[in-house]
Amino acid sequence: MPETKPDPEIEALSYEEAREQLIGVVGKLEAGGASLEESLALWERGEALAKRCEEWLEGARKRLAASRDQPL
Repeated sequence: MPETKPDPEIEALSYEEAREQLIGVVGKLEAGGASLEESLALWERGEALAKRCEEWLEGARKRLAASRDQPL
């Protein structure tokens, strides 16, 4: 599967914003009623939002680990 370019709009989102949008995407997918094309677009957006959330969480993990290594 070809790599897609990062979406600048999604890259600019905070963790909380990305998480809220992801919840909305999941809700729309679960509700059904969208065409196949709309569902695929929602799925792809959801994947990008989930990746953004993971990036934020990984950054937080690294900062926590680095702070544990620093003497107080």
